[in-house]
Amino acid sequence: MTNLDKIKNKVIKRECLPALLKIWREEGKSIVFTNGCFDIIHPGHINYLSMAADLGDILIIGLNSDDSVKRLKGNDRPVQDENSRALILAALTFTSCIVLFEEDTPYELISAIKPDVLVKGGDYKAEEIVGYDIVTQNGGKVYTLGY
Repeated sequence: MTNLDKIKNKVIKRECLPALLKIWREEGKSIVFTNGCFDIIHPGHINYLSMAADLGDILIIGLNSDDSVKRLKGNDRPVQDENSRALILAALTFTSCIVLFEEDTPYELISAIKPDVLVKGGDYKAEEIVGYDIVTQNGGKVYTLGY
């Protein structure tokens, strides 16, 4: 398998998640989840994502689809299409997998994953983060990371 194949294999469909989650949980891995548009990935994203990855064993990134980004940020966005953004994020060594989501928020995805750790940037209050209720009700932790 080529390096590019390994990177592309990190971009998974939502229906593939249960099997992966089962394996990771059986291995005793701690699952970290974060999400975003990541449209024009910059050093701040890398710093944030690497800190998120340090909070557990597996980093799952929920990535807003192109349609979702348009609804949230306007018709001139995204600058990079979802496949480009996913490939770049998957190329990061600390990324375990990327899952696209069509909704405006990742609530359904978080509900399906039930991560041990939920992470967002420092511009959020933990209690206001989408999925806070799901994660804390399942004994997980929610963190905000500074810039």
